[in-house]
Amino acid sequence: MRTTVTLDDELLSQARTFTGIQENSALIQQALRSLVQREAARRLARLGGSAPHLEAPPRRRGEVADDPR
Repeated sequence: MRTTVTLDDELLSQARTFTGIQENSALIQQALRSLVQREAARRLARLGGSAPHLEAPPRRRGEVADDPR
């Protein structure tokens, strides 16, 4: 999709420095991906503990290596 946006030159410069991405289109796509990922993680974190009636899944313990003493 094509669109026209007005961007803060200093903010764009900082983003280029941090990411190494020089092309505007690629830089904006990466910024949007990062925003979506961060917000998805934030939403998932908010769900934590929202179902207290659920039972914790069973966990297996790893095998213990023989004691080399």
